[in-house]
Amino acid sequence: MLHIFKQWYTRKFSDPNAITLLMLTLGLAAALYFFGTYIIPVMVALVIAYLLDWPVSKLMRMGSSRIVSSTIVMLLFSGVAISIIVGIIPVLWQQLSNFVQDLPSMVEQGKTYLLTLPSNYPELVNPEQIKTILSSVEGHVVTIGQTVLTTSLNSLKNVVAWLVYLILVPLLVFFMLKDKDVLVSGFEQFIPKERKLISQVWQEMNQQIMNYIRGKIFEILIVGSTTFITFTILDLRYAALLGTLVGFSVLIPFVGAALVTIPVALVALFQFGVGSEFWYVIIAYGVIQALDGNLLVPLLFSEAVDLHPVYIIVAVLFFGGLWGFWGVFFAIPLASLVRALLNAWSLSNHEKAESA
Repeated sequence: MLHIFKQWYTRKFSDPNAITLLMLTLGLAAALYFFGTYIIPVMVALVIAYLLDWPVSKLMRMGSSRIVSSTIVMLLFSGVAISIIVGIIPVLWQQLSNFVQDLPSMVEQGKTYLLTLPSNYPELVNPEQIKTILSSVEGHVVTIGQTVLTTSLNSLKNVVAWLVYLILVPLLVFFMLKDKDVLVSGFEQFIPKERKLISQVWQEMNQQIMNYIRGKIFEILIVGSTTFITFTILDLRYAALLGTLVGFSVLIPFVGAALVTIPVALVALFQFGVGSEFWYVIIAYGVIQALDGNLLVPLLFSEAVDLHPVYIIVAVLFFGGLWGFWGVFFAIPLASLVRALLNAWSLSNHEKAESA
């Protein structure tokens, strides 16, 4: 057994480049796992700076200096962010408050409907089943209410931390953009010279990650705004809140669309009943999901790495469990990164075998 392990280790890690790649991967993974909660502002700033570096590079190609380009891009980004905070967040908060206030009446309406089922369908439903369902639903509603209250209290405690983030993150982004070359050269000093595989993995992933992040942001905006406009035309309540949920549901492939269907269907059911308006909402929502999956996703992610749905779901569960929202957002790029690492090791071993 020890001999087999020794052969495997010699075959996989006799190349110094492979050792360097392994140590860097393990070091970054350990740092994110143990200190991820403490460096969230830095990680968020790094992600934003990575996205904004593209327009900065475009401005620099037009003859502008890096500091001027970084300042212009940061001013535009800050303006958009402030517009969203001032214009959209209050609307979403108001609709969420209205939804919470209307929730008891929705529950009562649902209970009334369920209580009529034994008399309407005595062969299929009996009163004991309805009582069991109502007890279970009421228990879940109480649990959800307690969770929301606890989350709200914890959010109040973290207001100061959020205010600090609102100041620190833009500053970090600006300096990361302005001093990119200095920061990159300083980071390279800590990496050994045997980094051929690291460069190979980075070249393979850089454009793919950029395409994925940019495409995912466009997908969220397009799907969310289209859903909001459609629900507004159909006069569905909480159109902005539901549109936002549908937009962010694209972060979780396959699962997100199924989960967000529940609140959309429930709101439409309680508002319109089982009538033509209800089916209009369901059909419109189904058309949006079909266009997203069959037209928008292939158009936006034509250059993305093709991963099997099982790998995508496992990546969403694993990285989402580790880092929450950001883990879900970067689940597919991280899964692609894992595959790129494995491919780099395999390619290194293949080349070494051919040279032998």
